[in-house]
Amino acid sequence: MKKLFPNILLCCLVLSAGAQVTGPVLPAAYRTDVYLPLLKGKRVGIFANHTATVGNRHLVDTLLALDVRITKAFGPEHGFRGTADAGEKIENYTDPTTGIPVISLYGKKRKPSPEDLADVDVLLFDIQDVGTRFYTYISSLQEFMEAAFENSKPLMILDRPNPNGFYVDGPVLDTSYRSFVGMQPIPVVYGMTMAEYAFMIAGERWLTEKANEKYDYYLRAKNSRDTAFHFQVIKCANYTHKSLYTLPVKPSPNIPDMASVYWYGSNCFFEGTALSEGRGTDHPFCIFGHPLLPKNLFAFTPTSREGASEPKLKDQLCYGWNLYDKPENILKQVDGKVQIRYLLEAYRLFPDKANFFRKPASGKLTDYAFNRLAGNNELMEQLKAGKTETEIRQSWQPKLDAFKKIRKKYLQYPDFE
Repeated sequence: MKKLFPNILLCCLVLSAGAQVTGPVLPAAYRTDVYLPLLKGKRVGIFANHTATVGNRHLVDTLLALDVRITKAFGPEHGFRGTADAGEKIENYTDPTTGIPVISLYGKKRKPSPEDLADVDVLLFDIQDVGTRFYTYISSLQEFMEAAFENSKPLMILDRPNPNGFYVDGPVLDTSYRSFVGMQPIPVVYGMTMAEYAFMIAGERWLTEKANEKYDYYLRAKNSRDTAFHFQVIKCANYTHKSLYTLPVKPSPNIPDMASVYWYGSNCFFEGTALSEGRGTDHPFCIFGHPLLPKNLFAFTPTSREGASEPKLKDQLCYGWNLYDKPENILKQVDGKVQIRYLLEAYRLFPDKANFFRKPASGKLTDYAFNRLAGNNELMEQLKAGKTETEIRQSWQPKLDAFKKIRKKYLQYPDFE
């Protein structure tokens, strides 16, 4: 067979810096000296968005300037350039900056077709994650991996630091509640980079049956140079799970800064309730509330703006909380945990408890947005039953402990504990 990646001895290869080096944390995309030789002369299909940068320049522009041939781009939720509203469906188009055709992989179509990959020799993945289960880029990663494996296309992941990679917490998903905002049995905050997560879902055989079979076959291959398939990871430089990495660009329209990054894992639950989660304000996921909450609380009004054209409770005066602060102060408040104290307090104060949780038309527990975010219906029932924060946390612990054992097998960087 054609040797797409010569001089590589393992089909599942991690390319690292070698000896431990101290210095600034660098995403893998910066390490062009490591991966550029593997892309030369290949037709590249890249899954990326606006967070795929090298310095102040988009990775696509960087690669084009280095004579890498990019024949196709694929875009996730919010689009290839990262400007679309949450949940907004985007059609295929030609990127006006580069002239590269862009295939949307958010909506009805979520993975490349064999036709999409016909003019591609190698697939490249580079997107900044925020480290929470319901942030859909890890779901996009899974389906992109499946397409690569099923079609025997080499896949290279350029890893990026996880800004919430310094803890693991929250309810673990029950797979009967699987959706695009949660596909695998992992907690809300799972403490892994994209590459580590990719190794886990492949290693635990959580992909499609065909993708798992292909992965198993190539793992058994004695000499990967004789096969047309490779799964590679380029690691970050100088990163550990104790690193506090500040994102150079906002990862999506409604996570504009590190304050939102740090509160997102705790306060995204409000998306499944009657309360505004802060979309349409300056500080989404730091600000949340509802018109029916006590008027002595913080007052705000969600309005239409870029990335949130129709926010929940648009133009209505709401009362609730404003947790916006300096990132270092928020880190102390979050304290390495998924904080549910505000969720508990909001439910306690909300006068119309029958309508606190947004109800699906089907009425099925698995269709409640809140349950999809939580990954089960237990948290909803615990809130209704008046369980304390301590009782709720204790109910999470057995599954958290089991997940941590699995997680350890796939870590590529020193852990936080």
